[in-house]
Amino acid sequence: METWDSVDDILQYAINQEEEAADLYRTLASRTKKPGMRQLYQGFAREEEGHKAKLMTIKAEKLMQPASIQTVDMKMTDYLVEPDADPDMGYQGALILAMKREKAAFRLYSDLAEKISDSGLKATLLSLAQEEAKHKLRFELEYDEVVQSAN
Repeated sequence: METWDSVDDILQYAINQEEEAADLYRTLASRTKKPGMRQLYQGFAREEEGHKAKLMTIKAEKLMQPASIQTVDMKMTDYLVEPDADPDMGYQGALILAMKREKAAFRLYSDLAEKISDSGLKATLLSLAQEEAKHKLRFELEYDEVVQSAN
């Protein structure tokens, strides 16, 4: 199990996850044949880029400080998403991957918010968590409509 030694490490991990999510959604947008889903993926990519920008501001301005001098154990493996995006992944696989990524992001922001005493920063993290939950719900609805109804 990997641990992070600083708040900056946690923030950098979250920034990297947002960047990966934006890249995934841009890739999915370029592959889908459904115009509505293409727009949805493109919108999600923009939102993930916005999340990244918020986190970079928090990191640059040192808005989040550890409560004490101790190693932060966020159990990184709880937030890893398997499998990686495969260029030949079908629509069902892409939806499953997207749902898992959003769930992991939701858990990360929720867990970080629990550890923060600053009310403004806590609200920002909880807001990010809710945005990720909304993304997951949209993918679940699409999965139910397209994949489940086809089976």
